[in-house]
Amino acid sequence: MPELFTVLTPQEAWSKLEPHLSVIERVEVIPSGEALGRVLAEDTAAPVDLPHFPRSAMDGYAVRAEDTHGASESQPAYLKVVGEVLMGKPAAVTLSPGEAALIHTGGMLANQSDAVVMVENTREVDVSAIEVVRPVARGENVIQVGEDMASGEALLSRGSLLRPQDIGALLALGITQVLVFQRVKVALIPTGDELVPPEDTPGLGQIRNTNAYALAGLALQAGAIPLRLDIVRDSYQALREAIMRAMALADMVVVSAGSSVSTRDMTASAIRSLGQPGVLVHGVSIRPGKPTILGVVAGKPVFGLPGNPASAMITFDLFVTPSIYRLGGCHQLPTRRQIKAKLTRNVPSAPGREDYVPVKIEERKGELYAEPVFGKSNLMFALVKADGVARIPIDRGGLAAGETVTIRMF
Repeated sequence: MPELFTVLTPQEAWSKLEPHLSVIERVEVIPSGEALGRVLAEDTAAPVDLPHFPRSAMDGYAVRAEDTHGASESQPAYLKVVGEVLMGKPAAVTLSPGEAALIHTGGMLANQSDAVVMVENTREVDVSAIEVVRPVARGENVIQVGEDMASGEALLSRGSLLRPQDIGALLALGITQVLVFQRVKVALIPTGDELVPPEDTPGLGQIRNTNAYALAGLALQAGAIPLRLDIVRDSYQALREAIMRAMALADMVVVSAGSSVSTRDMTASAIRSLGQPGVLVHGVSIRPGKPTILGVVAGKPVFGLPGNPASAMITFDLFVTPSIYRLGGCHQLPTRRQIKAKLTRNVPSAPGREDYVPVKIEERKGELYAEPVFGKSNLMFALVKADGVARIPIDRGGLAAGETVTIRMF
């Protein structure tokens, strides 16, 4: 008779696991230009001022602000144009009272100038003179030395997940190498007598092993290194040995199809036999994914995920992905992109569990609608047709058409 398990809410399940997740203190130095999606392993400060010279924020004319005071459409200020500030060159123009220099966005401010008049606020008299029809204040339309980043100013902290703008900022400051945490290694163990490799033609009663590849994709998206291990047949000893081998290779282990009705007790027993604290959670109040197993052995997380594709991917996203970020040193879990949309149809549910329903997003007259993609939980193509999943709260007995729901986008 299968062992009964205690079902926890997703929040309760995560609170059981999270205290056991510690940063893996393995670091490496890599080029900043290749650090997108990596986690910074040390605090970083600006080594220089940015910019390191006063720059124009506009196309226009570098001027002495006092020469424009009182200028208007009816009484413009007349200025003599004495040169042009060339891009990428030190300013070779020095202004005297009543003079201006043509300047372009990003160009170095002319010597003795302290403001820039936008070209839209000038009128050309001839090639050597302009009229200014709007006054500027000192410093107007000028990016001062260190205004973007001052030397010594904190830039990025340890645990930051590096984004495209972060890469640009690092390189703008001349920081061409960064210290980052090494990527987390995730061992994926597919189990089941019915599984065959994807390149094989399955016989009657057999299916291709696809979960390991789909979950490997989720691991890659989370910045981890997936290790797809060989298929393990439905044998307690074989599974136990496979988990032991996986623990020696990786920082966390994910057993796929290890929590179905027929095999969940075997998976839980194998995890318990390998060390403390063993199984922390055996059953989560979600659909799909109720028989999920969360465990820790010798400081390494071990997960038993349902075998059907939708359940495996949703539970991986809920528990394995945030664990990857925790082990990888990320100080704040990245926020999955979420949107609000109106349901197009009623969605049944049962109080006491969270339901995750695949939905396709449609825009109608400027409003977003979520069309449920109904299908049994073992159907991969329900997810292929969907743009995300709608979360049905644990205290709701379903949602009605027209209600607004939160969608976790893929």
